[in-house]
Amino acid sequence: MKLLLVVPNFRWCESDKNTLWHYIPYNLCLLASVVKNMCDVSILDAYKDDLTQKEFLRKLKIIKPDMVGITVLFDQYGESGHIAAKLAKKVKARTVFGGVYATTNWNKVRKDKNVDVVVVGEGEQVIKHIVWDYEKGLFDTPIYFADKIKDLDTLPFPAYDRINYSKYSESAERKSVDSPRDYPFARIMTSRGCPIGCAFCQVETIMGKDFRPRSPRNVLNEIEWLKQAYGVKSLIFDDDNLLFDKNRAKEIFQGMIDRNLVMPWVSIGLAVFKLDNELLDLMRKSGCEYIAVAIESGNKRVLRQIINKPVSFDYAKEMVKYARSLGIYVAANFIVGFPTETWDEIRETLKFAEEIDVDYAKIFHAVPLPHTRLYELCEQEKAFKGNNRFVWSKGNIETGEFTSDDLTILRAYEWDRINFTNPEKRAKTAMMMGVSEEELSRTRKDTLKNACKLIGVN
Repeated sequence: MKLLLVVPNFRWCESDKNTLWHYIPYNLCLLASVVKNMCDVSILDAYKDDLTQKEFLRKLKIIKPDMVGITVLFDQYGESGHIAAKLAKKVKARTVFGGVYATTNWNKVRKDKNVDVVVVGEGEQVIKHIVWDYEKGLFDTPIYFADKIKDLDTLPFPAYDRINYSKYSESAERKSVDSPRDYPFARIMTSRGCPIGCAFCQVETIMGKDFRPRSPRNVLNEIEWLKQAYGVKSLIFDDDNLLFDKNRAKEIFQGMIDRNLVMPWVSIGLAVFKLDNELLDLMRKSGCEYIAVAIESGNKRVLRQIINKPVSFDYAKEMVKYARSLGIYVAANFIVGFPTETWDEIRETLKFAEEIDVDYAKIFHAVPLPHTRLYELCEQEKAFKGNNRFVWSKGNIETGEFTSDDLTILRAYEWDRINFTNPEKRAKTAMMMGVSEEELSRTRKDTLKNACKLIGVN
């Protein structure tokens, strides 16, 4: 049996380049590793290769798969998965649709006549049964509800031999402060699930509330394998809860030191309330060069009553200051534009984004993802703008306090003011992004121009 695992080209339905980013098909490589001894499995990444629909169909005709497994990362890209399923049917392949979009929209996906099977949840174990059922002629289960994998150490390492790994690891498509610090690089997930319960986050729906960690030994073994097999020189830790169990985190970082695995690494969404001085010391010694701490709001009411995040502003300032003193570049994530949030509360968040004195402040607008409390709050407050309920580039929440146009301009100009007023920080950020200050200046101007275009101002 030939199984083809597919990432559709998200550009088939999304034209805004600012919503697209570097994406290693880690999930498909895990699935391939699970069944590589059961069938002939390959991976086609139409997004990375920027295939047209015609080119994608041509690839399908050459490969002639018996089954096509499709994954889509976000709701905004959902239509690209349906297009892939339609094209797969042209070569008479059976189709299986999984991933985040299918998990959060399975009722919608199952109505697609071109989709034979929908997988809801973590598919690493379910995929074995799908392959078995197909080979036994029992391919008639329209939906599989996958159980959460309790022991993540039982999973194999991703089958990167099924892709041209160097295409992903040797460069980053977007120049940003959180880019890999050296090449080749790897992304790694050390845990699944989150008990924090932030209002805007889908992780509870996708991975559950329970924190399910991989053991330090298992994580270290993967890093060692990546270093030996692929020459990896830097890491990106992708999971939000790298520090949830602080003793486990310390074991990982100390293990990197003890096993000669020290290399530059970044983490793109740490819980600031889990940091402490001892942990930061170990992080730095193990190679940490960049962290982004998730603070979200500078207003206590918004933080507690809307977002549900246990952040202490004074403690956050203390940890940011200490991390920067160690030579770690610190970014902070902030979100504005929640239903019931006032204009004064938004300004309070921007004020704190400046006061906390990070190297770089990221300012996002609130995006109401389906199956989150934020989405429910938007419905309750009648805060959705128009019929499009999922917009990355421009906010789709409007209240009596603000419009999406207000937030688009405010975010852009405050991002520029907070991050680039200080010449020393400006030079440091240019260095982190790997660009000259002149190129950074052009990026800043383009960002402000694009914000104006989004609201129809030339």
